[in-house]
Amino acid sequence: MSSDKIIAHYDIPWRQVLNQDGVLVGDWPENVAADEAKTLYEWMVKVRHFDKKAIALQRTGKLGTYPSVKGAEAFTVGTGMAMETDDVLCPYYRDVGAQLIRGVKMEEVLLYWGGDERGSQFEHCPRDFPICVPIASQTLYGAGAAFALKHQKTANVVVATIGDGGTSRGDFYEAMNVAAVWSLPIVFVVNNNQWAISVPYDSQTGAQTLAQKGLAAGIQGIQIDGNDVIGVLSETRKAIAHARSGKGPALIEMMSYRMSDHTTADDASRYRPTGELEENSSKDPIQRMRTYLENTQQWDDKKEQILNQNVTAAIESSVKNYLETPPQSPESAFESLYHTLPEVYLDQWETLKGRRNG
Repeated sequence: MSSDKIIAHYDIPWRQVLNQDGVLVGDWPENVAADEAKTLYEWMVKVRHFDKKAIALQRTGKLGTYPSVKGAEAFTVGTGMAMETDDVLCPYYRDVGAQLIRGVKMEEVLLYWGGDERGSQFEHCPRDFPICVPIASQTLYGAGAAFALKHQKTANVVVATIGDGGTSRGDFYEAMNVAAVWSLPIVFVVNNNQWAISVPYDSQTGAQTLAQKGLAAGIQGIQIDGNDVIGVLSETRKAIAHARSGKGPALIEMMSYRMSDHTTADDASRYRPTGELEENSSKDPIQRMRTYLENTQQWDDKKEQILNQNVTAAIESSVKNYLETPPQSPESAFESLYHTLPEVYLDQWETLKGRRNG
C-alpha cells in the first residue's frame, strides 16, 4: 500500500501595474504616491542619457569596458527609489540608476569604469558597496552586511541586485540560505534580462522562474514585470518593508530585456536571434511610462525638451569633472594594502615615489 502524499505546495505570484501600452492594470498601488510617476520617468531618462554618453566615451578611448543599462532603467530606478537613505545597496554592474538615486556622482561611476578605484569611494553614500563585476559575489557581501545590521539592532535593510546569469552561481544560493536561516534583513533583486552574456535563459537554468530559486532556502519569491517602473517601486517597497519589520529576506525576479550588447566588448548580433531585439523594443520601460504620463496630462513635448536639456547639461558637467581628474600617483597602489607597509615593499614604494618626483 502506498503512503505517498503531498507535503508542500508553493506558488509564484506575478505582478504588473503598468502594461507595455502604458495602461494601468488594476488600481494604483497604495505605497506609491501619484506625484512619484514623473520623478521615476525623469530618472529613467537621465539614466539612459548617461548610458549613451558612457558608451560614446568608451568608443572614443576615454573610458574602459562599460555595461549598458539600456532596457534595465525601470529595474534600477525603481529599486533605488524604494530604498531609505541609511539602507545598504550591494549593486551588480548594471545598476547605475539606483546608485545615482542614492547619491553616487556620475563622475564617480565614470572614474570606476575608467580604471580609477577612487570612483568606488562614494562621497554621499559611504555605506553602499562598490560596483561588483565578479558574478554573484555581491550577494554574499549583502548577507554579511545584513547580519551586521541585525546584530547592531538597526532598522536598516540591504538590497543586493543580480542578473539572471548570476542566479546559477553557488554564491547566490549560499547567500539566500544563510539569509533565510538567520532571518536577515535583505532583499535579493534579480534583473532577468533574458541573457547571461551570450547564453539565453533556457540554456543556463532549468527553472521555470528564477523567483522559485528562493523556495529551497525558505524565501518566498515573486516575479514582476521589470519594465513597469511603478510595479518595480511598489513591490520592492513591500519587500523592503517585510525585511525591515524583522520577517526575513525576500526575492524579487524582475522580467526585463537587455536592449544592448552585454558590454562594449560584446557583439550581441553574433548570438541574438534576428528580430528578437525589435520584438522586445515595444516593452521599452521609458516609452511606456511616457505614454502613461502623456495620457494622464502630466507630460508633453515642452517638458521633455526641458528635461533633456537639464540632463545633458548635468552629464556634460560630470564628464568634464571626470576627464579633468588628476591621475593617482604610482605609489598609491600600496596605500590600501596594509595599515603599515611591510619593509619588504619599502624599496618598491621609494622607487615609484622617486620616479614621480624625478
